[in-house]
Amino acid sequence: MYCRAHSYREWRINMANGRNPERVKRDSSREPGGFVALPWSVLDSVAYARLSHPARALLLEFARQYCRDNNGRLLASRAYLLKRGWKSSDVIFRAIRQLIAEGFVHQTVLGHRPNKASWYAITWYNLDKHKGYDAGAELLFKRGSYSRGTPLIPPKGTARTAIAPANGVGGQLTTPSQGAVNAVLKPCSTPSSGHHLEMPSAVKDVRAELGRVTASPQCEDADVQRHTASVAEHGTNDQAFGAKAEILSEIF
Repeated sequence: MYCRAHSYREWRINMANGRNPERVKRDSSREPGGFVALPWSVLDSVAYARLSHPARALLLEFARQYCRDNNGRLLASRAYLLKRGWKSSDVIFRAIRQLIAEGFVHQTVLGHRPNKASWYAITWYNLDKHKGYDAGAELLFKRGSYSRGTPLIPPKGTARTAIAPANGVGGQLTTPSQGAVNAVLKPCSTPSSGHHLEMPSAVKDVRAELGRVTASPQCEDADVQRHTASVAEHGTNDQAFGAKAEILSEIF
């Protein structure tokens, strides 16, 4: 694999600069040159979802500087980032502080005035050895410290939500689950007060009563006899029936 490189160090330099002759034909489908390798575990982490936009942009600046043997000596000073389009020292400071708090970046050297810049390392790679780190910087470094939370996307992907019950789709019931309900009351064919054709006639009762009244000696008055004759003449007429009732009320 390393037969075309004179040494392992030369092979690493060629790989970092994108000039590996063994990979030219294999990577002809993309633009030539180096690239940033950003693991999915970084992008899918809960910590990355909490990052602000400046913090995400600065994380790419750190990833762009990495070249296999300088993890721990990455820069984020305003003087270095000015040529990359960063102009606000306050924005850079707040982005660095958030990246450190979420575990994406580890500070190896604390800068100071007048011209000592801070050094940093990204945590999805191992920390490279160097004698210039601050005391305890190597001991406090932890690779993958950004993955302390649950990833947004599981490693096996997301499952589709079932649209049917787990036991399957059953046939629709045509009757209630407790059975059909029988009628409590049977419909009556006649009204509760009886059929109107079977009830006794009120006209007959009135005629009988009038006959009894006219036979009484108290009913010899001419008006009573006149009204009685009118009732008998009209038969079942409603007005005659009312007159009969009025006569009876006057008599009794």
